[in-house]
Amino acid sequence: MRVVRAMRFGGPEVLVPGEAPAPVAGAGQVVVEVSVAGMTFVETQIRQGTDKWHDKPNLPYVPGTVVAGRVIAVGADVDPNWTGRRVVARTASTGGFAEQAVAGVDDLLAVPDALGLPEACALQPDGSAALGLVENARIRSGEWVLIEAAAGSLGSLLVQLVRASGARVIGAARGTRKHDLIRRLGADAVVDYSEPDWTRQVIAVTGGAGPDVVFDGVGGKIGRAAFEVTARGGRFSVHGASSGTATVIDPAQAQQRGVTVIGIEQLPAFGPHMLRWGAQIMAEAAAGRIRPVIGQTFPLERAADAHAAIENRSGLGKTLLLI
Repeated sequence: MRVVRAMRFGGPEVLVPGEAPAPVAGAGQVVVEVSVAGMTFVETQIRQGTDKWHDKPNLPYVPGTVVAGRVIAVGADVDPNWTGRRVVARTASTGGFAEQAVAGVDDLLAVPDALGLPEACALQPDGSAALGLVENARIRSGEWVLIEAAAGSLGSLLVQLVRASGARVIGAARGTRKHDLIRRLGADAVVDYSEPDWTRQVIAVTGGAGPDVVFDGVGGKIGRAAFEVTARGGRFSVHGASSGTATVIDPAQAQQRGVTVIGIEQLPAFGPHMLRWGAQIMAEAAAGRIRPVIGQTFPLERAADAHAAIENRSGLGKTLLLI
């Protein structure tokens, strides 16, 4: 079968198409015939060898942790009724950039009939994470919520979920193309955080008070600046570090301003809830209440171009491989 391997740590060019034996399902596992493979920004950092939060995979390795397709084989102790079903699946830590992938039966979600496989894949794991972030932040109707990287896969879902909660959204991103998308998704205001006065714009939009909630997926200088304008008594939620550095706030400073910091350490606690949230977000999409943004797709052999699109921030929403 066709696969793409990372031959070493480095730029997108280390992703090389090749061949591999078809996998076999072990006990408690299934084999998925992959139609769509997803990817995240974190996976590009793992490929670079710069990620600080995950163990480095052994080289060479097949990237990809989420796939969508049909179950074509089941192992021992697996209900045979899974065979032929459309699923979205987590593949543990690697293995998704391939024509077939192995997943544990406990890591499968059946895809609703009304939802396409690309849409299902685009919602995982970002849709689950977005539900968890919104739940943890306890957003209330009428609040102002600042969402960084609001045109990305996770950010675009946050925009929609926050709006559905009755809150008002300020979407932050770079460039007119991303701003247009954020407005179409329902944001009340947009700001460009490549502009030096972007935080003043946030203050102006919120009538001088600052946002009640901030979703910080960028970190670095942008994350720090967003904390500085968070309203007194607000919540500052950290979920990413696309800048390379997660935002860390001095507890004394947060207390002085009455800001509750929900740090990046919230993410590991999401684990037990991800399947529940995953089913929930797919049901919302199948009912037309949430729209995953699929900005660009690539064939398997162009996996390097897909990773490059994520890294250079040129894409909108989710980037997928169509197998």
